[in-house]
Parts: sequence; C-alpha cells; structure tokens
Amino acid sequence: MTSSSSGFVAALTAAAVATVGFLTYQASANVPPELSHPQALSPSDVSPVKAPRDRRHPAALPSGSGSGERVVYSVDDDRVWLVGPGHQILRTFKVTPGTVDPRPGTYTVTSRSSTVTGTDGTPIEHVVRFTSVKGVAVGFSAARNGSTPAPDPRRRTGGIRESRKDGDAMWEFATIGRRVVVIR
Repeated sequence: MTSSSSGFVAALTAAAVATVGFLTYQASANVPPELSHPQALSPSDVSPVKAPRDRRHPAALPSGSGSGERVVYSVDDDRVWLVGPGHQILRTFKVTPGTVDPRPGTYTVTSRSSTVTGTDGTPIEHVVRFTSVKGVAVGFSAARNGSTPAPDPRRRTGGIRESRKDGDAMWEFATIGRRVVVIR
C-alpha cells in the first residue's frame, strides 16, 4: 500500500507542477507588449543629468521631463507632477521616498493595489507600481493613517509615500499603462 500511496502523491505533484507551468506560460503569453518590459521604454526622452529647473518657481514642471500625459517623479526634489493633456499640470506635490530609487527613465504603471501592507509593515492604500530595483518593487502609495515618515535606512523599501489626498489623485490618474517619467 505504501508504494501505491507514494505513486499517487507523485502523480498529483507532477500534475500540479504541470498545471502551474501551463498557467504561468499562458499568463506570460497574454501580457500586452507595452507592459512586458516595464524598464525604460525610451531612454532618449529623459536625460540622466539633472533636468533644468525654474529657480523662481521650484514647483514648476522641469523642462526635459518628457511629453504627453504622464506622471513625472523627481528623485532629487522628492516631487511628483501629474501632467494632463496639453502639458497641463493637474497636480504637483512633495513625497517621501523609500530607500531604493528608480533610475531616470520612462516607465509604465504595471500594477496597482487598493490596500496592502507596505514592506515597512504600514497599512497602505492606492499603490501604483511602475518598476522594481534588484527585487524591490517601486511605486507610489499612501499610508492609511496619513503619515509620511522617513523610511528606516537599514531596510530596502521602494514605497514613495504621498499624503492620502495626493494618493487619491495619483490613484485616479495613474492607471495601468500610464507613463511614469523619472528625472533627477
């Protein structure tokens, strides 16, 4: 009886592994082309050097931050701009970055979650992810308690925290496939 039980378990395990493999292939084969490579789509759009700023208007959208509807994130200024049609600034706000910064470039929103627990253990909402750096997901989010504390420098976190009000605006604007331009 032992040999038939182990044979049955082995057959079930093989069937489970085959099913998971098939579903994984099916999922990867059905990814839209524009989402299959979330890394820089057009490096020529964004210069690796710091984008020029208007010194009289520090919240003004930096030149050289791309074109069209997009989210612009400055890793040097810890600021985000939501840019609508006709280069119109719909909203700009300060953020508190995690300890892992994305490289300058053009990305797309690849996934979203309405509520989850952040890598720092904080309950967060309106998570908008656009890349990963060495296995750490990078995206915008708002803490459900409204806090935006500085991250623990000893932990690798990719959450770019915004206020709940700014998180609501980001959630409405940054849907799957929306461009995110990261600048210095």
